[in-house]
Amino acid sequence: MNLTLLPETMSVLKLNASQPIPKWALENRNFVSITYTKEELSIVCEQSQVQSDDNNLQTSDDWKCIKVEGPLDFSLTGIISSLTLPLAEAKISIFAISTYDTDYFLVKSDTLKQAIKILSEQGHVFN
Repeated sequence: MNLTLLPETMSVLKLNASQPIPKWALENRNFVSITYTKEELSIVCEQSQVQSDDNNLQTSDDWKCIKVEGPLDFSLTGIISSLTLPLAEAKISIFAISTYDTDYFLVKSDTLKQAIKILSEQGHVFN
């Protein structure tokens, strides 16, 4: 797979499901993922974008995002597992996001170099 490391450092945020999407979450269009469920509102965005003193906000910072170059056909199988299995074996945690065209996964900044090395050794190419 061809992969691209996005330059931004990301945050993964959790808010109460009853809360509206914060305006600051919609201001930057480089990368924002917003998911509502019955239990929560999750936002993944650039760490520098987060502007909240909300006590109900849970934050995990210092993530780096790797994009699988697409578009990917829905009939393809095993894409995420071919990327995440070697990382799991190395005890590297990931946070995965899929869009219509492709997949993204985040790794903590302190594991990025190791993740790139492992994925490169598996034949994945970083652009």
